[in-house]
Parts: sequence; structure tokens; C-alpha cells
Amino acid sequence: MEQIESSANGRIKEWAKLLQKKERDKTGRFLAEGDHLIEEALREGLVEVIISDHAQDYAFEPKILAPSHVVAKLSASVSGAHSVAVCRQKKAEPSAMNRILMLDGIQDPGNLGTLIRTAVSFQYDAVICSEKTVDLYNDKVIRSTQGSLFHIPVLRTDLEACVRQLQDEGVCVIATTLEDAVPLSSLSRPERYAVILGNEGSGVSRVLQDSADVRVRIEMAGFESLNVAVAGGIMMYELSEKPEIGGRQ
Repeated sequence: MEQIESSANGRIKEWAKLLQKKERDKTGRFLAEGDHLIEEALREGLVEVIISDHAQDYAFEPKILAPSHVVAKLSASVSGAHSVAVCRQKKAEPSAMNRILMLDGIQDPGNLGTLIRTAVSFQYDAVICSEKTVDLYNDKVIRSTQGSLFHIPVLRTDLEACVRQLQDEGVCVIATTLEDAVPLSSLSRPERYAVILGNEGSGVSRVLQDSADVRVRIEMAGFESLNVAVAGGIMMYELSEKPEIGGRQ
């Protein structure tokens, strides 16, 4: 097994650049930290190399044994990690587009990660993010997805154009908003649908609200709004439980 003893090693320095978004975008690679995330990335065939202070625990090659201070050079967490994998970003190629989650300018990495994890739990076909949504391969996003990021296509694109395309294909677009919206309890579930959730502060943009086929609000008492990840969980669960109707509403 190969060993690297110094954090000044050329490959370690190159891989450490993946802690920066610019390098991730340039190379199409990212770093996954910790045994659980690495195992999830291995399941999807995304891992290129593992650097670990206990590399013998992985039935994968190539792997590199390195002391903890070298592995820490590749870690974004304060406490460091015992293992880090260099991975390829997953190609976003949805095989179906019947249940879609659309995210308009989500900024908090924890919210984005939680929403992706919830979309996987409710068997959504894809997550589509606006170009202003936080970086998908931010280490905090990856950790909060608990590896679910590796198991669903996630795209970043112009949501306005995407909404029009989906509607042309018969997908009902549902925007969450507090204004001029029907209660979630009264909504029937279309055969094919996309749910739009908005920025933590400003919500779904006015343009997307106006473009949507249906505007929906979650009924609540005491507060006007919910955390976007909580709201997304409620929307996805409620829609999964509703009887289905055909076509767009």
C-alpha cells in the first residue's frame, strides 16, 4: 500500500485545492470526508482515491495510508477526518421526471443538504437548483445530505426556462408562497409535478410564482412562515400521501 508522510507532498497539495469551489468547478471533483460518506460514494462508483490513516479498512484501490496530520490537510471540518476520498461529481442524468424538487436561491448549506436528503427519502427523480443556490459540493452540504447527494441527479440551471420546459412536457409546477395561494390540504396530487421552494429570506421569486400552475401555502397558526427545509419536508410528505389526479391542474 502506498504511503505519504508529508502534507507538502505534491498530490496532497493538489487535492487540497478541492476545498475551494473554483477548483471543484474546474475539475469536476470534490472531497468526501469520513467513513460513512466515503462508503456512500463508493456505492455510486464516484471514488477515485482514498487517503486515510486506516486505509486498510477499505476494500478499494487505489488507497493511500497517511498520518492524521496529512489527512487533516484535506479536511474542511474543525476536528479533522481520519479518511478523505477524492471523488468525481455525479453526472446529473435523470431517468424520469415525474417528481421534481426545484430550489430557488437556497443559501444555507444545511437547508440544501436536508432538502436533498428528504427528496431522496420520498423518491423524487431529481433536484433542480437555481444558479444562485449555494454550491452543491460545499462540505457542509455534503455532510448534511448524509450521502444522499450521491444517489439523486441534482442539476443547476435557469429555473425560469426550466419551468417552461417542464410545463411543455406536461409537468404541473407548484410554487410555495403565502400570497394568493390555495391551502396545501385542498391540493390534489398531479400525476407529474415539480415543487418550487424559495430563498430563506425572500421566498420563491415573483417571476416563478407567476409562472407556476398552482400556488400553495402550508396552513399554520402562530407564525407566517417555516424554515425552508421544514416546509419542504411537509410539502413532500403531504403530496406523497394525497390521491393522484391526471395531468396538469
